[in-house]
Amino acid sequence: MITRKGSAHWEGGLKDGTGRVSTQSGALSEQPYGFNTRFEDKPGTNPEELVGAAHAACFSMALSMMLEQAGITGARIDTVSAISLDKEGEGFAVKKAHLTTTISAEGDKAEIEELARKAKEGCPISKLLNAEVTMDATVS
Repeated sequence: MITRKGSAHWEGGLKDGTGRVSTQSGALSEQPYGFNTRFEDKPGTNPEELVGAAHAACFSMALSMMLEQAGITGARIDTVSAISLDKEGEGFAVKKAHLTTTISAEGDKAEIEELARKAKEGCPISKLLNAEVTMDATVS
């Protein structure tokens, strides 16, 4: 089993508080986040974009593996995962994750699209999300 860690520190209330998020690897270190970075597009990060980055990275790696196993070479994969935070009752919930990916590879377009669908379902972060995970794939 592989375990990776992310951490967060928060001080204050919801709207006036501030936080810092870090990753075990140090790729993020004390990155600021808060109500204004989550709901008002101020500089800093937020949980949804971090999940989106993890989802896009996970999907791209899973697809790369599947393409390689299928003998499809020359792969270039660019992916965005849009994580939707929606109002739910008195709080919020992530209800959707939408992948948009552009795949360039030497192989049959229909096969590449099918492998992309399988990667969407099979990548560990897609499995983690208790949300509808959708995707738009472009093969060029």
